[in-house]
Formats: sequence, structure tokens, C-alpha cells
Amino acid sequence: MTELKRLPLDELHRALGAKMGPFAGWDMPVQYAPGVLKEHLHCRAEAGLFDVSHMGQVILRGAGVAEALEGLVPTDIVDLPEGRQIYGLFTAPEGGILDDLMIANKGDHLFLVVNAACVDEDVAHLRRALEPEGITVEHITDRALLALQGPRAEEVLAGLAPAVAKMRFMDVAEVEIAGQPCWVSRSGYTGEDGYEISVPAAGAETLARALLGHAAVAPVGLGARDSLRLEAGLCLYGHDMDPATSPVDAGLSWAIRKVRRKGGAREGGFPGDARILSELAKGTETIRVGLKPEGRAPMREGVPLYADPESGDPVGRITSGGFGPSVGGPVAMGYVPSALSAPGTTLYGELRGKRLAVSVAPLPFVPANFKR
Repeated sequence: MTELKRLPLDELHRALGAKMGPFAGWDMPVQYAPGVLKEHLHCRAEAGLFDVSHMGQVILRGAGVAEALEGLVPTDIVDLPEGRQIYGLFTAPEGGILDDLMIANKGDHLFLVVNAACVDEDVAHLRRALEPEGITVEHITDRALLALQGPRAEEVLAGLAPAVAKMRFMDVAEVEIAGQPCWVSRSGYTGEDGYEISVPAAGAETLARALLGHAAVAPVGLGARDSLRLEAGLCLYGHDMDPATSPVDAGLSWAIRKVRRKGGAREGGFPGDARILSELAKGTETIRVGLKPEGRAPMREGVPLYADPESGDPVGRITSGGFGPSVGGPVAMGYVPSALSAPGTTLYGELRGKRLAVSVAPLPFVPANFKR
């Protein structure tokens, strides 16, 4: 077996009593002593500190870098203002999703954050496509990445760096925090207000301890990160989207900006554009939806969905599911036929040989609290 990579804050997590576990080749904190439910609710009420240093950090430099990157993603990077960030998708020639990522315009370069499980493939993909165009692709491996999330995140971080209070959702800035040169974005993957902070690995513990020194902040592990993003209706790559899933299937049409759509100034020009632009116009056979199982039993990834309570073949499947602590019951997401995707539609998930009712529900399950 390949040895798991260790986070820059590995020793701190263990000192804080974290239960560690493997994820995307890394030894990650899954939960701490309070447990997933309490960590989840603490993040919704106050502020949670997540270590997401397993994510890939990449810098792109060179003349025409925005135009070059637009050849790989169906979003508007050319018009992205300096100091702003945008959500993007690497698409495949067949129209599926290779990964989702964040793209920040930092003036003389673009800064990307990609998924840990895809980082090697993403960097190779970028180098194949962009280096022949004179763009340098630098995979940053000497920085940690922390996420401070929750309604008190601004109060906490502004206490150390007052300038962050003025940042809006998806703003990016370079800020010194606890003596460390940080790259800060006002973003996150919990549905709550908050920040993601790239910090030199050598200074990560200093920053983490400064944040944890605030009474509102508690460390939160991967378990609650997953339940938080599920309640927020946010996709997890490799589960809710993959190379067989198009952005339209995944309910991510909003990520395809007008300028890249049919009739736009820079229509198409990204991998899979024929399929994706056609689906935007005509719709898809299946679509990602929210699902609420009846009763208390969670329905997790892989549960087949049926239109009939007793007979027939599966019509869909659950791709993410679990207990939603803020909702107070089980929640899930999955793919169903577009004809069965209206909120309130009753389907049936099969658990232990029994078909149990599950209702299609609007996403997100918990309203977003981003600072606009």
C-alpha cells in the first residue's frame, strides 16, 4: 500500500484529539472528540476551522493566460476582475466533468484550487494544454490551506486582519494574518460565510493556533465537512459528478457563463462544447436533485431509486446521502429522470431489500449565508 501523505498540521490534529483516516491519499482528520454532529452544528452557529491542505494549489502565468485557460473551462475568465474568484469546471471532449475548481485573478497570474484526488491529472492536463502556448504551470506544494467557516468567521478573522471584513463573497486578497503572508478568498464549501486561507506550510500552525484561540472557533473534520456541503446542495467530485456527467446533468448550468453559450461573444471553444451547448438548449434525460427520505434512516451513495414501490427497474441512484444535523433528518442528492425531477415527486429507495419512500426536494436544504 502507498503510504498516506501527511498534512503540515498533522501533529496539531493529533494533539487536538483528531480521529484520522485516509482520503484522496492523505491522512486526514475525520472528526474530533465532540463528534460529527456537534462539529457540524458548531460551524452553523459559530465558526469551524477545517484543514483542506490536501487540495491542489496551482499558479498559471504568462501572456494571454485567461484566454488560454478558457480553452479548458466553460466559464468567463477573460472578464474576471482582478481580486475576484470564480467557480469553474474542467470538461472532457465527450462533455463530462474532469474536475471542479476555483479560479482567482491575482493580477499578474491566476491561482487555482483543485480537488486532491484529481490534482496530478489536473496539473498534467494544464501542462499539456497550456505550456505549448507559453503559459507556466506551477504546482504549489509548500503552502497549507485552511478554511474558516460559519457566521462568526468574519468577526474572528477580522480580529487578526481587519481588512478581511470588507471582502465580499468570492473576493480574493493578499493579507498578513498572525504574521503570515496569506492568500485569502471569501469562499468555502459549507454554505456558510467564511474564508479559505492559503498560508506557507511553515507558518500554518501559527495561524491555526491564532484562529483556534478565539472562543468561537472549533476544529472540524471531514465528516462534518461532508454533511455541511450536502445540506448546502454542493457537489462532491467523484460522487455527484464525474467524467460521465455533464455540467447540465449535474445542475451546474449556472457555471457556464453567457459569453460562452450559444450566441455569446466567445461561444463554445471548450472541450465537450457540442454536447454541453446542445443540452443547455434541449435539456437532459437525467438531472441531479435533492432528495428527502421519509423516516429516520439515511440513504447513502449507491442506493437505487425506483418509480414504483414494488416493481420495475431502477430509474436513478443516490450519489451522496446521510443525516443532516441542521435539517434534523436524512438528506441526499442523486440523479433521476428529468420527467421525475419536480419537487414533491415520490420515488423509492431500496434499503436492505425494502423500498422506502423518498421525495424530490429543492436544493439547498439549508439556505446559503454567503456575504454578497
